[in-house]
Amino acid sequence: MKTTLTFLFVLTLTSIFGQATIEWSPEYRLQLKDFQSPQTEINPELNSYAIFSGNNMEFSYQMTNAQFMFTKNFNSKVSTVFNRNAAVITAPDSAMAQKLVKFGQYSFDLTELYSRKFRKKMYENKGVFSDASFFKPIHEELQEQMNAELARVMKAIDLGQKSELLNEEHQKVLRQIEEMSDFCKECKPPKKKKKRSQSLYA
Repeated sequence: MKTTLTFLFVLTLTSIFGQATIEWSPEYRLQLKDFQSPQTEINPELNSYAIFSGNNMEFSYQMTNAQFMFTKNFNSKVSTVFNRNAAVITAPDSAMAQKLVKFGQYSFDLTELYSRKFRKKMYENKGVFSDASFFKPIHEELQEQMNAELARVMKAIDLGQKSELLNEEHQKVLRQIEEMSDFCKECKPPKKKKKRSQSLYA
């Protein structure tokens, strides 16, 4: 059995095969040079600004029916990646462009947070007799939540113009990522400890 599914969240463009990608890590920070779409433009004649972040959450796995039945930890099957060739920034000057880059980093980290939520939900809901589409309602719920959160922050910060507020929202996301450290891509969630029944003769 082979099932492959890629989820693209809001503010992402269609993925193109063979793109140069950056996989999320706590050390890497996006730079203006990462927005490599031909549509990226810094031009003083522009009277508006925009960003299309190149980040997305990818989920794919390949395993036999027997392997699927007894697999509970799907952490390694979920990746948060940034597609350089799909990422666009347009701005009238470099100062505005840098503000948009910071918003792009926020969006990238937000995607990683929801990747961790996705891993956690799958871990909690996957049973031996779950079918191959068990993750679909989980994804739909989380996508709706993420889109709503991204829209809320975009409106509140005026797409990166309110730098202090963006920083506050970004720090909240980074703290939540740290709190969900058991659900990084390389991590193994802790097994629940079974409660020991007390002896009647104790």
